[in-house]
Amino acid sequence: MIKPNHHVKIALIYFILAAVLGLVLRSFNLLEIPINYKFILNTHSHIALLGWVYLSVSTILYKLYLAKTSFNKKYSRIFWFTQVSLIGMLFTFPFMGYALFSIIFSTLFLFASYWFTWFFLKYTPITYRKSDSFKCIRASLWYLVISSAGPWALGAIMNILGPESVWYRLAIYFYLHFLYNGWMILSLVGMLLFVLERQQLVIPEKTMKLFYGSLNLGIILSFFLSALFAKPHVIVNILGAIGAILQIGAFLVLGVSLLKIQKRADKFFSPLHIGMLKIIVFLAGLKMILQLLSALPYFAGLAVEFLDFTIGYLHLTFLGVVTIGLFLFLDYFKMLRIRRNMYYLYLSGFILSELFIFSRAITAWLKLKIIAGNSELIAIASLLMVLSLMLILLSNSLNIRRGNHKH
Repeated sequence: MIKPNHHVKIALIYFILAAVLGLVLRSFNLLEIPINYKFILNTHSHIALLGWVYLSVSTILYKLYLAKTSFNKKYSRIFWFTQVSLIGMLFTFPFMGYALFSIIFSTLFLFASYWFTWFFLKYTPITYRKSDSFKCIRASLWYLVISSAGPWALGAIMNILGPESVWYRLAIYFYLHFLYNGWMILSLVGMLLFVLERQQLVIPEKTMKLFYGSLNLGIILSFFLSALFAKPHVIVNILGAIGAILQIGAFLVLGVSLLKIQKRADKFFSPLHIGMLKIIVFLAGLKMILQLLSALPYFAGLAVEFLDFTIGYLHLTFLGVVTIGLFLFLDYFKMLRIRRNMYYLYLSGFILSELFIFSRAITAWLKLKIIAGNSELIAIASLLMVLSLMLILLSNSLNIRRGNHKH
């Protein structure tokens, strides 16, 4: 029998490993570490995005839409095939970076994601298929598939043009853009709509059509913002800005509808969940404003010149919007218990990390004196996040053991 809660714990273990690797990366400025920085960076990003986020999202989707069907064995095969690819990446990237075996396991993961997408779209019961939540989830999975065009293109680009080519960076940015703006964000929206639908709270049809159309067009057009490092024609800035504005407009439309049912939401969301939602809304708004600012050539140049701006933005998205969103839904669906004190510890580490990263970027930009001990402070903030994740894992493991003992 498949136990989604156990699969989520595996995803959390990957997150802890990725967070520890992030702490190692932060320590390179403080200690002499005899390992390859770029190899660790590759491992950190792959395990965070594919081990933590992908596994969590796919497990939640399985539980919500397919756990009561008779396709458990098919899903189990997909899950364990995915584990082979992830463990393979975990044991190859740190020692060889992008090389034959790490590329093989990365490619296996792409096939695993295609397999899951096919499985989900084929076997989701017809009763869900006309819902707004399924519509968003389906689109998110197609963005996951579309994003994979980036990794597929990398091999040809490296052989023909080399890793210093503009197209090499474009392929990576294509992958990341559709991964987080398309797959991750839309899947979280789908989960929220699923909760509302279960409470018989449905967004008006016209509102949903406007939101869905604006958001998808915005996701596509805002990819042009990822190409601004190459200093293209101004039309690219304009298209990217339109995409960013459409995304902001789409979420404003959805937000107005959600405000109308806010009081009813208090009945099925706990105070902790409401607090998480408020943080997610704030961080998502900040993310979209920064995205819009990057359409201006001056700010696009800053993101290229001062890497900490880009790192801070990516962490804002992945560690903020996406991870706190996953914490919310994993706790709501009783797949992972997120205790208030552990969540606040994580949130403190995340906020401090963002403040120190962005402050380092701003001081470099304005040519001011860097805060004394900035690197140490970022490492301490990272350590807080690692500790919070370990405590969440320990707490959930103890709860399971107690439950088994009582049984």
